[in-house]
Amino acid sequence: MKVRIKEPSNCLYCVVREALDALAISDKLIFTHSLYTALKAGQLLTSCDCSLQAEVSAQLPVNLKLTHPRNLPRRSLQSREGQAAMIHAIAHIEYNAINLALDAVYRYRDMPADYYIDWLRVADEEAHHFSLLAERLADLGYEYGDFPAHTGLWDMAQKTAAHALHRMALVPRAMEARGLDVTPGIMRRFEQIKDDKTVAALRIIQEEEVGHVEIGTKWFHYLCRQQNKNPQVTWMELYDHYLGGIVRPPLNLQARELAGFSAGELKQLEERCTQKKH
Repeated sequence: MKVRIKEPSNCLYCVVREALDALAISDKLIFTHSLYTALKAGQLLTSCDCSLQAEVSAQLPVNLKLTHPRNLPRRSLQSREGQAAMIHAIAHIEYNAINLALDAVYRYRDMPADYYIDWLRVADEEAHHFSLLAERLADLGYEYGDFPAHTGLWDMAQKTAAHALHRMALVPRAMEARGLDVTPGIMRRFEQIKDDKTVAALRIIQEEEVGHVEIGTKWFHYLCRQQNKNPQVTWMELYDHYLGGIVRPPLNLQARELAGFSAGELKQLEERCTQKKH
């Protein structure tokens, strides 16, 4: 299906805003897949002078109940409900990640052309990840919105909205990089209950999320060069400012290295993680 462009506009930002505002899950997914194809085909332009609407909401299904992370119940994967709840939690992260990638395109203007292609590719892959997990929920008799969820990823997006450098540092390289750390352990839990379909979906997600974090690294470094900042020093300062310097195990050092973390960054993360154990 081709992207629905409101004539006569072929403005990338205007169409991405439509995708952000889409309430229906099916519309969000169709729009997102179409955007990446349309931009690569030259159907959308970044030369539009449309005004930026600073307040962008994370459009989520109307039946989804949001709560604080501490209020989310812990469930065992030994039950069908617990299995579905864990998959739902990951699906919620992936759905938020669609909006985060789209917002990165909509919000930050005057970036190189590759920046928009990169983040629409991320959005496209996040939509695929969500679809894989939604299929597993359906197999278990559930759908997205059947369990409560939290807003952690979008909260960080709002905190960093005014600064592209802060967004690239904190959302892909801190919040999403955390997924690289914990997903292998989650996969092992699903392996223990012989849920091979979910393990296969998580394996795809883990492999592609390395690339997403790497894209965050790429554009974080670009913005550091533009602003004459040291990437390692700047990232640790921002990490401390927004996240209080808290580093919890486990750390997937191999995946983080593939995603562009420097040896110095990994060493500092390891040191902080070890300190928290004592």
